[in-house]
Amino acid sequence: MTPITTNADDTPNVVNEPRLWINNGWTARVIKNEDDEGWAVEMIKDGEPEPALVGPWTMGRDKKNPKPLDVSAFNTLVKTASEVLRRHEQQLHASLHKSVSVSTPSGQVSVTLDIVPDEYDPHAVLEAQASTGEQLAQVRVAPGFKLNLASATAWIADGYRKP
Repeated sequence: MTPITTNADDTPNVVNEPRLWINNGWTARVIKNEDDEGWAVEMIKDGEPEPALVGPWTMGRDKKNPKPLDVSAFNTLVKTASEVLRRHEQQLHASLHKSVSVSTPSGQVSVTLDIVPDEYDPHAVLEAQASTGEQLAQVRVAPGFKLNLASATAWIADGYRKP
């Protein structure tokens, strides 16, 4: 494994080797595929302990060694790994933040649930806002609270008391 060296200002050096490329905050490393006799490439974002992407890598012409990395392959790998991270962040955000809109006699009420995945004190915050943006209620609930149209409607009908 080639060590990653840094410049005097702690920015990584650009490395362009057949099995290791470091540039633009990313490291691409061609590694032996543990599952078969082929090769894999891993993409690691600077500062992250785990690869964002690990995938198969093409064999070279000799059918023994991996095809060398090049600028085109590296750029494609960076784009793919960035998209994987972006989708993961979107999925995490969607799992921690839910919202529904409820029609009431006094107008639309937006009900949101924000889950706080704290290691020592996991909880969620249930909040209701009028269409004007005015906060109508806010209560702390269990992180497993299921927000849907029925639970939001019941909470509103119960005078915003803690469910």
